[in-house]
Amino acid sequence: MADKTKVAVIGMGYVGIPAAALFADVDGFDVIGIQRRSERSAWKIDALNKGECPILNEPDLPELLKRVVLEKKTFRVTDDTDILKDMDFILIDVQTPTEKDTHEPLYRSLREVSATVGKKMKKGAVIAVESTVAPGTTEFIVKPILEENSGMKAGKDFFLVFAYERVMVGRLINNIVNYPRIIGGITEECTKKGLWLYKHIVNEELIPVSATTAEVAKVVENTYRDVQIAFANEVALACESLDVNFNEVRKCVNSLPFNSNAYRDLHLPGAGVGGHCLPKDPWLLKYGVDTYGKTDVPFDVIVKSRMRNEMMPSHMVNLAKKGAKDAGIDFAKAKVVILGASFIENSEDTRNSPTETYVELLEKEGVKWVIHDPLVRQREFPYTVSKDLEETVTDADIAVIFVKHKEYFDLKADWLKDKMKTPIIIDGRDVIKLDEFRKKGFTAYGVGKPSN
Repeated sequence: MADKTKVAVIGMGYVGIPAAALFADVDGFDVIGIQRRSERSAWKIDALNKGECPILNEPDLPELLKRVVLEKKTFRVTDDTDILKDMDFILIDVQTPTEKDTHEPLYRSLREVSATVGKKMKKGAVIAVESTVAPGTTEFIVKPILEENSGMKAGKDFFLVFAYERVMVGRLINNIVNYPRIIGGITEECTKKGLWLYKHIVNEELIPVSATTAEVAKVVENTYRDVQIAFANEVALACESLDVNFNEVRKCVNSLPFNSNAYRDLHLPGAGVGGHCLPKDPWLLKYGVDTYGKTDVPFDVIVKSRMRNEMMPSHMVNLAKKGAKDAGIDFAKAKVVILGASFIENSEDTRNSPTETYVELLEKEGVKWVIHDPLVRQREFPYTVSKDLEETVTDADIAVIFVKHKEYFDLKADWLKDKMKTPIIIDGRDVIKLDEFRKKGFTAYGVGKPSN
């Protein structure tokens, strides 16, 4: 029997878990996940080793984990990094956040993991960085750390690749399998090694480029979307000012056919932009250019777009203040119920949630608040979250929709008005029909919507 291909995946999160499970489902592969036994994440080790899926509402992943853990027995998770010495391939999937004020990348986990891998990897191992990083990171940070700690030469004694993910919560497996994958090696041979690995789990095109090209492509993908959303948010503010409906404007703009040279795709506005990628990737792009680029780049469009998106929770506060004033109540004494804590609908993922920013703004105003979310687990969010909708809306003065969970589409004006102390509602995600709520006696406002 031929030796199995041994793969280690470091970091059991939204990227690491599905990647590990997919490789473990390939005949001839044996996969070990590595997860720190931290207070926040240690539970994942036991859950995964039981074949349980730590991520809610993720199609195909629960069944896949059960198969590779309980039936095929080709996937297990540990906190023991000594297993790295036997691995043919090592995937790095750790968090790479940015500092809140300076926006510089915080690479503590990446540096620590790179040092550990360097000390323990065998000659000939292939290291694949899947974490999103600033352009230049693989070449100028990861590579030197691996070489220093291993005493080996990258591209000769071991192989280094940047192969970024394109995952989205609710579509993790689909996006890994059915989206083209960019494979960026620091040498041609490194790229070839990466292509061989990923062809086993990707059904679409594998695109070979340099590591830095791949790093730029990753952050540009998300930066492009951030700029598009910022444009939509700014247009929404213009629509509010002119008392027109953004949705009608968007329908007109997007009526140009897809195959037209003039095709348009105006995005949706909202209460804020969250998630692991969009709030930080524009800053990573800027940092990479500022640190490793040969010339200065002003980044006016990108930075101002990021700032536009960051101010949307503040705009939601202003809409709530406007609602309180029109309803004749003191905003400072109001009770605000926030509907939704995750950064995206129908998910428990709260990374960089705009709701968290909104709570911080309310606390500066001295306003009382409560949060409802049907999915978010308390250990994943710094503020108290209730799953009892009736309890949270009872005696509230202002209801603010921050996430378009499917549950909120079922809100009935009569039911909500009966529970609330003051019928004020602010829709940040185009969930309700404002006219219907206004007819029932609500003071109602929404992002990009006319005031009456």
